[in-house]
Amino acid sequence: MNPDIQRERKNASFDVEKLTHILDGGPEKTRRRREIELLVINDPDFQHEDLNFLSRSERYDRAVKKSAQMIQKLREYNIADPEEIYCYKSCVHCGRPEPLDLHLGMFLPTLLNQATPEQMDRFFMPAWNLEIIGTYAQTEIGHGTHLRGLETTATYDPATQEFVLNSPTISSIKWWPGGLGKTSNHAIVLAQLHSQGRCHGLHAFIVPIRSMSTHEPLPGITVGDIGPKFGFDEVDNGYLKLKNVRIPRENMLMKYAKVEPDGSYVKPPSAKLTYGTMVFIRSMIVGQSARTLAKACIIAIRYSTVRHQSEIRPGEPEPQILDYQTQQYKLFPLLATAYAFHFVGQYMNNTYHRITGDISQGDFSELPELHALSAGLKAFTTWTASSGIEACRMSCGGHGYSRSSALPDIYVTFTPTCTYEGENTVMMLQTARYLLKSYRQVQAGQRLNGIVSYLNDAEQQRVQARPVSARPTVVNINDLASLVEVYKLRAAKLVELAAKSIQQELQRRKSQEDAWNNSAIDLVRASDAHCHYVVVKLFLAKLGEIGDTAVHSVLSTLALLYALHGIAQNSGDFLQAALLTVPQVLQATVRLKELLSQLRPNAVALVDAFDYRDQMLNSSLGRYDGNVYEHMFDWARSSPLNCTEVHESYHKYLKPLQSKL
Repeated sequence: MNPDIQRERKNASFDVEKLTHILDGGPEKTRRRREIELLVINDPDFQHEDLNFLSRSERYDRAVKKSAQMIQKLREYNIADPEEIYCYKSCVHCGRPEPLDLHLGMFLPTLLNQATPEQMDRFFMPAWNLEIIGTYAQTEIGHGTHLRGLETTATYDPATQEFVLNSPTISSIKWWPGGLGKTSNHAIVLAQLHSQGRCHGLHAFIVPIRSMSTHEPLPGITVGDIGPKFGFDEVDNGYLKLKNVRIPRENMLMKYAKVEPDGSYVKPPSAKLTYGTMVFIRSMIVGQSARTLAKACIIAIRYSTVRHQSEIRPGEPEPQILDYQTQQYKLFPLLATAYAFHFVGQYMNNTYHRITGDISQGDFSELPELHALSAGLKAFTTWTASSGIEACRMSCGGHGYSRSSALPDIYVTFTPTCTYEGENTVMMLQTARYLLKSYRQVQAGQRLNGIVSYLNDAEQQRVQARPVSARPTVVNINDLASLVEVYKLRAAKLVELAAKSIQQELQRRKSQEDAWNNSAIDLVRASDAHCHYVVVKLFLAKLGEIGDTAVHSVLSTLALLYALHGIAQNSGDFLQAALLTVPQVLQATVRLKELLSQLRPNAVALVDAFDYRDQMLNSSLGRYDGNVYEHMFDWARSSPLNCTEVHESYHKYLKPLQSKL
């Protein structure tokens, strides 16, 4: 054990194990998670060579092999709980994407949420047993987030009671779905439904794309891999072109919307039900943001503990780089963010399951709020985590650039979340649409419930001729509850400003659409402030559940750091709305520096509490024992370029060149 990192752990002021239990949701969940991890770590089938030294085809091959073995072992161990499956899967693939991701994460959940009982009997068990291997084909080469613009058609033929699917243009070719290129034999295809001469919008259809016996593409199907990407080397992201592909009427997912045998169309109770799978994935991405940012923080903070660099005082030994205030300022707010997002992820998971339970009972009242919240938080957390991972990489200096650090792979694997399942700016605008609708409802005299209920207070102030900007600024910088109130008022103010911007555009005789586009920057700012408020509020709420004094103390410090850092980064908003004064912002900056010093002794313990084993991090810089340089050297020596002392290129190209001199 490196003595620096050993000393850090001895200086911690709290019990790391107790905090791990809080993150996992209880001691029993921690025990079971570790048990599942050891099943994978001790399994010889899952020991493999370093993927960094393999070609893309080899990486895909290894990933398919491991995925197949994973399914067999899940059956062998009788692991059926979705959370436990996710845990086992994450261990097998060390958090990397893999070819069955969309089968497990989108194809099966879509069947569960949108299939009729008859369709479940027909499709679910074959899919569960991997006779059917599915993907979710939504995005097209010409359209992604703008779902109404998707061009793939499914035209109902009442004479044969079949749908005829076509890709009518080059831009309508399905593009990007994981597992589509080579792995899947079925796809849930989102297409524009045409029946009785009318288009009824986007609906989901189960489409066989490859033979169940030979795996060859079926007639009318053109399918393949889209080629190398920025990352995702193990995944066969694919394309799909459809030409007069016929499927039975029963292959349309008809739990909500239906097409009768004669072609008549039955509307769903809510149009948003079609997008239920996306809401599910967006909710999961919030938790993924927390886990991925946590990994980056573990690596950067452990490395900063054992790395010594330069001098603070001339002539004295080189200090740990974690002792530099600038390094703390880079990393500790990100650590606080990882914790904040973890608790938000827990909230989103619970909220999703609660509301989907209500939907199954016929109550759709909270679906719009879930849709808006999942869209906004997906964007807010992924933007923050993506930039945070890169900040962690750069905080490790040159060694962070090496793939042995794992940080480059973490970044290229995570950053696509900013664009898949909804491009982030568009997601923020979707949330803004809900916020503006809620704001107008309050203006019309309605009382709001749920996460947007804070708009009731803002409207009451307006009616009393006391706008938000005129509130007295009584704020205790050291009190998180007081800061939550300030974040709430900031969000309300920015929603109000966005609404006024649209109103001003309309008064200039702009159309509703132009007014919206010309106010888009304000709308995104409003959504960002709304999401920021939700995160701070949920962090405070989580503190109320923690009984252990020492753990409560360190998490309170993290929560306060998160809130004050947000004020420092967005001080203009708080000053413009007169929610804080200039002296208060300066006071917040001073307090923020003090919090960095307070957290310094607990930094390693706080990342240890995430409880990621070395096998999961796969990082020479982030190892638990802190022996960074030994592992970096061993990793470098294992490079295939070092298999021979003299590379063949020398004899082929360089030596002949030298002989001519």
